[in-house]
Amino acid sequence: MIRIQFTAADFARVRFAPRPAPLQEMNTAFLKVACGDDPLLFGHWRQRLLRSLPHTALPLRDLVPAGQAPTFLDVFSDSLTEGLDSVRATPQDLARSEMRRVYGGSGSPPPPWVRDLYRGDSDAWTLLRRAQQAAFETTLRPVWPLVQDLHRDEFTRHALTVAEHGTATALTRLVGTSRLDGTVWELPAPTSRDITLNGRGVLLLPTFHWTGHPLVGDHPDQPVTVTYPAGPGLPLTPASTTDPTDALAAVLGRTRAAILALLAEPHSTSALARRLGLSNATASAHTAALRGAGLLTTARAGRAVLHRRTELGALLARCAE
Repeated sequence: MIRIQFTAADFARVRFAPRPAPLQEMNTAFLKVACGDDPLLFGHWRQRLLRSLPHTALPLRDLVPAGQAPTFLDVFSDSLTEGLDSVRATPQDLARSEMRRVYGGSGSPPPPWVRDLYRGDSDAWTLLRRAQQAAFETTLRPVWPLVQDLHRDEFTRHALTVAEHGTATALTRLVGTSRLDGTVWELPAPTSRDITLNGRGVLLLPTFHWTGHPLVGDHPDQPVTVTYPAGPGLPLTPASTTDPTDALAAVLGRTRAAILALLAEPHSTSALARRLGLSNATASAHTAALRGAGLLTTARAGRAVLHRRTELGALLARCAE
């Protein structure tokens, strides 16, 4: 659990990022690749991404040993060029302390170019910039217009919630399992942390490639950043893709295609809703439509209602694999 302590001034300094942050969105995409969960929904996407990464992007893997990333990679600028410039402008003392931190627990020595980066070598910093640029172009550039559209929708939704219900309600609605206890915003997290804002405020940034717990950045003399999952719970793909999985989604809709994929094993309505980030009512409406099309059957098993693919539904799902 992460507990963020607000003052009255901090509530007035809650900001929503007006545009997506290219480097932070890229970071969350690679975090999703590394975590390895939801193989039915993200397996093909992971394989495609890893196969397509150019050799010039591979140094990023060296800089994140054992899943630990240096904080100077967390940049929230909405311009890719400015974000890359911000990474290069990292004070050398901070860069060194962060590389000591991430490699201290990795159990393996850093490669030569990372040692050069530690020493402040300009060629090593250029290598890092090239790796970030190549990774963005491969991973996010094809879907960046979709990320921008989703961000605008999320920005509008948050603004309307603030206008109708106030900042406190808007904060808790960003993350459904969070709560506001007086002036403390409690967020789900695998570790326990207490953060005091002391007037710094909060920057809210939705991400559309990460589906786990909120990611909280706490840097001295800067607003605390809360990067929270806001996407559809499915891999983002370019509109022009010809991948069979996306072709099925184009016919059924992304959510219904995902339900068919998940029903390789029987699921209850509530289990489908949890996996896809939907309400039970929405999941029920989708399963009813699929049942009406003859793609799944529904039967009661004790107190639960279980959905199973029909032979036709299984055939369609296999064609998309």
